[in-house]
Amino acid sequence: MTGYDLAISVFYQLSKLTDRSSAVPHVFKGIALFTPGGDLIYGIDPSKQTQWHTHLCRGLQKIWTLADSPHFLVPGYTATVERWLDPQTHQLKTIAEVYPAVQRYIPLLQSLFKLETTTNWQIAPWQEEYCNRAVIETYRSHFPQLWSHQNLTIRLDPQPSAKSSDHNFPLDDAANTTLEATEGYILRLFISSNNISSEHTLSKIHQLLEQGLTSPYTLKVIDIAKHPEQAAIHQVIVTPTLIRISPQPIRRIVGQLNDIQRVLKIISGY
Repeated sequence: MTGYDLAISVFYQLSKLTDRSSAVPHVFKGIALFTPGGDLIYGIDPSKQTQWHTHLCRGLQKIWTLADSPHFLVPGYTATVERWLDPQTHQLKTIAEVYPAVQRYIPLLQSLFKLETTTNWQIAPWQEEYCNRAVIETYRSHFPQLWSHQNLTIRLDPQPSAKSSDHNFPLDDAANTTLEATEGYILRLFISSNNISSEHTLSKIHQLLEQGLTSPYTLKVIDIAKHPEQAAIHQVIVTPTLIRISPQPIRRIVGQLNDIQRVLKIISGY
């Protein structure tokens, strides 16, 4: 069976589940996390205030009672969708990005996120330094459930109440199951490839986070030279800009990131 045939097969197997999903809002942020075996956990946020890579990993951990959260799946087994209303044209615009390892599931993702068949999916470059295939394979013996396809699709959205720390599963038989709030940081680093110091900034921030943070974190790097719409959405004018998306409240650091103690204090502060 080819990769495309597999995606179509999964699409039809899960069609009944997707019919039971709640309506997808016109404007939203969507994130999908796949397992190497092809199972999927995803979420939709109309407020676009959350990025749940950490939450989705903890969701898989809770469902299969894994010994640890499978953070090694990020970012290589993820896909993201962002849809917003252009303030000038008043038309809906969509950005969809998927990593090569899960590119074959695009038909399923389009169905789950209610996207047009004409949606242009950007294929994110495989980042060997962050999701090395050989390293990922070493986790197989410790997380065999993730390599065994169980025909599982789960939607994991935040509760409507901002005070609630639980999450529900509208698509699964465990619809009344809740997850505990996860610890960890969700960060976005905005850089510009037109800036010769961007490579140094990226290297420095990775070193800083690895050495300075004791909790898990997810860092998404956005090149505003290639994605100016992302800079507009997040009101980024100067690079580098580091934004802490979660935990709330949102915090941002604009400009130089050389003061390590200051950066760590802002990231870890509440």
